[in-house]
Amino acid sequence: MSHVGPLESGGPFDFSWAMRRLCEDVCARLEPFRHIRMNEVAVTFAQARRRVPHGLQAKLTPMRFENGQLTTTRGRRQWTVQRLYTGDGESRRELLYILTFYLPRFLDHDLREKLITVLHELYHISPLFDGDIRRMGGRYHVHSHSQKEYDRLMEVFVDQYLAMRPPAAVYGFLRKNFRRLNTEHGGVVGVKVPIPKLIEVPGSQSA
Repeated sequence: MSHVGPLESGGPFDFSWAMRRLCEDVCARLEPFRHIRMNEVAVTFAQARRRVPHGLQAKLTPMRFENGQLTTTRGRRQWTVQRLYTGDGESRRELLYILTFYLPRFLDHDLREKLITVLHELYHISPLFDGDIRRMGGRYHVHSHSQKEYDRLMEVFVDQYLAMRPPAAVYGFLRKNFRRLNTEHGGVVGVKVPIPKLIEVPGSQSA
């Protein structure tokens, strides 16, 4: 996993660096997000297949199974997930989540919708920060019984965040679309991470 330098370097616009800084600010300001340790979250981008406004904007990939378990059973076999790390030596950390934004699609929406999308994905992170998702309980454990209500809650969080008057430098890049950022900075770059693979646990197949 590679990382490009911060925006102050004068090079291309580093989307992953800018988005990480925004997420860190959100998590520091809003109580429902303070359990999130962004140094254990990979902030990445993927290329949208088609240049259309509708479709997947972002996704959160948990690196653990239910209740933070390292393995899960499917059929008669046990599986684990490929584990990812960042840093070296004492700074080496395991990544518990991958936060991915689909470009240019994500950047081609308005500021408010972008912020709702960011908080929507962050809120999926388990309150225990154990590598699992936040489970709402019942049949609809991802978005509770209504994704619309889930998104309305994200709108409330966005209003709370903006009311705190965060520095424009932290979230101002979201006021621009992909084309403008690309033109102003001579390119848009960031971190890409391959989709983690499921790995069968040796000798796990039952009779």
